[in-house]
Amino acid sequence: METPNSDYLLRNCLYFTTARFARQMEKLAGEAFSSIDIPPSYAYLIITIHDYPGITQKELCKKLTIAPSTSTRLIDKLVKQNYVERKPDGKHILIYLTEEGTALCNEIYESLNKIYLRHAEILDETHSQQLIHLLHKASELMEK
Repeated sequence: METPNSDYLLRNCLYFTTARFARQMEKLAGEAFSSIDIPPSYAYLIITIHDYPGITQKELCKKLTIAPSTSTRLIDKLVKQNYVERKPDGKHILIYLTEEGTALCNEIYESLNKIYLRHAEILDETHSQQLIHLLHKASELMEK
């Protein structure tokens, strides 16, 4: 078997291509979130807590597909910024948004909409939706 050259690998490697795309999306998200004092990665945690007040850390990790150590780091930072609070409930610690966290949700949704509109503009809306669907499905399959 002939060894493929780097140009071939860079065009046909899923790992490289998704990492490259992720870097581009990070830049786009950073621009969309430039007016908010939290990084885009924290936004999904906040809106999930908003949608599920009193969620446990374990449930949050499952919904966001993140490791407990990652969620602890994110939650700790949001607690320090007074966007999130932990409340004990028996054996469990429940996570809630503070008033400040709740107030931030509209800005988060606006920034997420900016991201969507921008990538839909760049890729065109049909391709954007197809890519979202394919990546979501691929992620589900890879998790199994």
